[in-house]
Amino acid sequence: MNATATSPAPVPLADGLVLRQARPADLDGIGTLLAGRGEPEDALDHRLVVTDPDVGWSACAVVVDGDRVVSTATLLDEEVRIGGVRLPAGQVELVATDPAYEGRGLVRALMRWAHDRSAARGHVIQAMIGIPYFYRLFGYEYAIDIPPAPAVRTPPPGEGTPVLRAARPWDIPAMAALQEAAQRGFDVAVAHPAARWRWLLDHDASTLQVLERAGTVVATGRITPPGGQVLLAEAAALDETAARDLLRGAAALVPDSRLRVVHRSGTVTAAAWQEFLDHEPRKRAEQYYVRIPDVALLLDRLRPLLWQRLAATGTDRTGRDIVLSTFGAHYRIPVLADGLGAVVTGAAMQAAGAVGGAAAAPDHLPALLFGPHGMEGLTRIRPDVYARDEELFQALFPPLTGDVLSYYLPY
Repeated sequence: MNATATSPAPVPLADGLVLRQARPADLDGIGTLLAGRGEPEDALDHRLVVTDPDVGWSACAVVVDGDRVVSTATLLDEEVRIGGVRLPAGQVELVATDPAYEGRGLVRALMRWAHDRSAARGHVIQAMIGIPYFYRLFGYEYAIDIPPAPAVRTPPPGEGTPVLRAARPWDIPAMAALQEAAQRGFDVAVAHPAARWRWLLDHDASTLQVLERAGTVVATGRITPPGGQVLLAEAAALDETAARDLLRGAAALVPDSRLRVVHRSGTVTAAAWQEFLDHEPRKRAEQYYVRIPDVALLLDRLRPLLWQRLAATGTDRTGRDIVLSTFGAHYRIPVLADGLGAVVTGAAMQAAGAVGGAAAAPDHLPALLFGPHGMEGLTRIRPDVYARDEELFQALFPPLTGDVLSYYLPY
């Protein structure tokens, strides 16, 4: 791959700095910066991304001072499934700035680059894990719940110790199938793309483990390195017996550590592990960020799902519009006899209730469309989220369950 043949033109910044697409010669500088500002493993994770044949150097940008890399960010391709609709999405990762160059707007410039590239890639939303509040400055809002990770009170009883082994490339189809089955019951889901399965086999922050039965992979999970608290995440199993064996095998790998497991509500593992975990109340909210760059475009992509939800109400609204206001603009979706028409964007609308519509402030829209509260829940806690026709808009925007598989574990 020629890393510079089709790369966009460099962007001059203040003080002689330049923002441009990363190049192979930047690899060591980026790795040093990421390891210094984040975790040592981040350098390897970045290398896995930019050297992957399906991703490459166009996924990464840097700010340079001469030949020195002083800030960087990487954009990954994702897909968010909501109901039966699949949305192309972007995720910004591996963001770091040299401390001597902070406060100069470098991250803002890199986020602008990432969002422009995301739009060019056809992404209709961006989703990410991020430090508290910071990414709200760039249009992100909290939306999808991060599940709790309770401690294992005691491993399940059983004879012998199930043996887990590190996953290998040929295990990827089986692991992906187990994850697909686990995510089937969630309203919103993000799966691992093919490239990331390859990265996860090689990175150091966690290991992919599998459990076999008669030569067939029947359970899998990601385990963080031993020492202190160890996390078993993204666990998926064929049946409850396999799930319990997975938990016993994971506990045996870390006998001197306290094991926590991510609770994926409604899955085989959640049912099998219920009695063996300490289910303590959460002390603080934890959520993934979502950014919606073009509301009309997103609503247009969601029309099949909204029509399905509307049809399920049994109410004939043919010839009427569904109106959703974000106060600074509003969106009309015509109801036709056999579906929903194209979304029409209109001017500011303060009183959506006067036309039988609903309103949601733009910073609450990601939570409304992807989150666990829905119209009913958000209406109770946000004065700038409401609906005149409560029954209709609660059906259109119900509470949603979510399950996100990501490069980095949010714990």
